[in-house]
Amino acid sequence: MRTIGSFSALCFLFLFSFCMSKEEPETLFKLPKKLKEISGMEYSSKLLWAIADSGNENELYQLNAKGEITHTLKITDAQNIDWEDLAADPKGNLYIGDFGNNDNKRTDLAIYAISKDSLSKNESRSVAKIRFSYPQQKEFPPKKTELWYDVEAFVVYKDHFYLFTKNRSKKFDGTTLLYRVPNRPGTHAATLLGSYKTHADYNNNAITGAAISPDQSKIVLLSHSKIWLFEAFTSDNFFQGKDTELSLKHYSQKEAVTFKDNSTLWIADEKVKKSGGNVYQFSLKNLN
Repeated sequence: MRTIGSFSALCFLFLFSFCMSKEEPETLFKLPKKLKEISGMEYSSKLLWAIADSGNENELYQLNAKGEITHTLKITDAQNIDWEDLAADPKGNLYIGDFGNNDNKRTDLAIYAISKDSLSKNESRSVAKIRFSYPQQKEFPPKKTELWYDVEAFVVYKDHFYLFTKNRSKKFDGTTLLYRVPNRPGTHAATLLGSYKTHADYNNNAITGAAISPDQSKIVLLSHSKIWLFEAFTSDNFFQGKDTELSLKHYSQKEAVTFKDNSTLWIADEKVKKSGGNVYQFSLKNLN
């Protein structure tokens, strides 16, 4: 997590965006105080779930249409070291990504699997802990020009997790790396599949969230002011299909995104001073 930049970053956005939306995202509701540092959100089985990041409780929160917390599930065998994203599989099981790694020092990266059957409980253990590492990382931390190993965005696709790195390298060039990790208990070496380059402006182009559509045909990546939409991909070659960069015309510390349906996104931002702390709705049909 890095605090959003200045007004000049916003001006840069308006001048250099490639694909503008017709309107800004619609504000649906304000988030409760417990989620002022929201880091992940998932709409699954017609329920909206959210988590907060480092320093917050090891809890999942269910929200209603007014943004009120209607249920809390405490994960008793998981510490919130730096929970950075939430994902779901088609069966409705949830997955917590404890892989925030701002300084690229961590050697305890993990994903917790939460059974759909436990979501109505007040407390539960995870049904699996998936540990992983990046084979390309040899130093902890690496050089400042090689800070590739923070992640705030992932999705579940078939029987794997797909992680999109948040590049914190000196002289940021917009590159995000795509890693694959098996969805099964144990310790795994993440497989590097490829990379995608946004633009060399950190505030508007560092990846802070990801989501996959219910029909598994679309993936979106989120930044503080943009969405990148990937479609028409074959297998898990997400970056080889059609890609569309979309300006949201709205700048805030956006940290979470989920599909409400195959063409509607819900996006959440952290509360920073007097701004943010909301959930927004945005249609992918709003392209020129």
